[in-house]
Amino acid sequence: MLLPQTKEREYRFRLALRIGLPIFALIIAFISHTFITNYQNLHSSFYVEAVLIILISIYFIFYLIYNGFSVKITDDVTKTFTREYLYEYIQKEIQEKKEYTLILISIDNLNDINNLYGIKNGDKVLREVVLWIGKYLKIEGIENFPMGHIKGGDFVLGLNGLKTKYTTILELMCLKSSEFKVGDIEVKISGAITDTSYSHELDYLIENLFETVEKNKSSRQKDNVEELSPNELESAIINAIHNRELIIMSQDVYEHESVVFNECFVKLKSQNGKVIYPKTYLKVINKLGLGIEFDLAVLEMVLQGCKEKRFAINILPTSLRNEKFLSRAKELLKENKREVIFVLFEMEYYSHISRYNSIINALKEYGVTFCIDRVASIHTSFLYLRELDIDLIRFDTYYSRQEKIEKNRSIIEGFNLIAYEKGIKTWIKNIEDEATFALVNDLNIDYIQGRYLSELEEIK
Repeated sequence: MLLPQTKEREYRFRLALRIGLPIFALIIAFISHTFITNYQNLHSSFYVEAVLIILISIYFIFYLIYNGFSVKITDDVTKTFTREYLYEYIQKEIQEKKEYTLILISIDNLNDINNLYGIKNGDKVLREVVLWIGKYLKIEGIENFPMGHIKGGDFVLGLNGLKTKYTTILELMCLKSSEFKVGDIEVKISGAITDTSYSHELDYLIENLFETVEKNKSSRQKDNVEELSPNELESAIINAIHNRELIIMSQDVYEHESVVFNECFVKLKSQNGKVIYPKTYLKVINKLGLGIEFDLAVLEMVLQGCKEKRFAINILPTSLRNEKFLSRAKELLKENKREVIFVLFEMEYYSHISRYNSIINALKEYGVTFCIDRVASIHTSFLYLRELDIDLIRFDTYYSRQEKIEKNRSIIEGFNLIAYEKGIKTWIKNIEDEATFALVNDLNIDYIQGRYLSELEEIK
């Protein structure tokens, strides 16, 4: 048992004693008084009843204390509902009222506030934002609504009716928040809205809120799979992986004027013919724990269908470090004898570098070379460049436009120098025009890729 659990038990026991002792004292005093004053008239059943009263009192007090602590409704910091209670409350509301709206309010810079001003001020910001939301909605005539703290700076509100009633209110609230400060602390707030027309499953609604926030931040275009409901989307992705309904596209990668290898891109195809793009399916695959099965399916299909001698595919680092994936991947590579580039990217640094390198070096014996993606933008990529036995690095697509390259030329040249001294090749993609191509050539980047050089082609 962990120390916090032990201390919690001790605290509850002491509290039970503090509450129970006065009650026990009263019961014993009452029994003693009755016994003294009515000694001769007492029936034998009195003694049995007295013992039962004491035992029931002990049980009741301890039951009340322990269950009172195990059921917590409000969050200590924000005084909103806890996540568990909010989910339970809103699920009942959805079942009863059918038409229901959820709103996500996020404090985007809470982490910065905690780092710059301290955790206590971060907690103060959380409380003040909750009060501000309550006051703002009260002005709009909305009161007594459930609101809960989901995580970090994220709060979810539940409102009766469909989102058409509240979309304008949310937009105005987010605009108004640009003026909101807690003391001298600037608070950045964003929001998202969804309703039961999307799904009646609470988990799907919550996920949709967070996905909407991310889409709003990236401002990317929606793909046509948005028409699928969450249940249909999950089923479509599972079926596509199991049935190998993968659409694999490839694009040439050039060194000077020669094609040196191809990069493969994967889309999934649902049973009704809709195409599911990576930005949609990757989240679901990770959520459902299908990463290993998906990566093996891609590797198997590319090895069988790609006619080029050398190709690159994206592999989840978590799959690479999994024994099931490694075992099957080695079998496939041994059977097909193809040169493969595994492109790796992850946000969180994996600290067991010696194990990571041993996996990489073991796969190199089967003709695999390794590339770290999104270099010069993500700190994890720089750490892996420094510590892993890799063969290539690929610059983040941020550096694929002419103005960004010109502005950050020294950064690109610096990473080029590091790569050259370590014997590592450099690679840049998404080159779309002649001016950018000429600039990249001038920087002596080894491998260049983009629509200016070649279009995507489907692997049949």
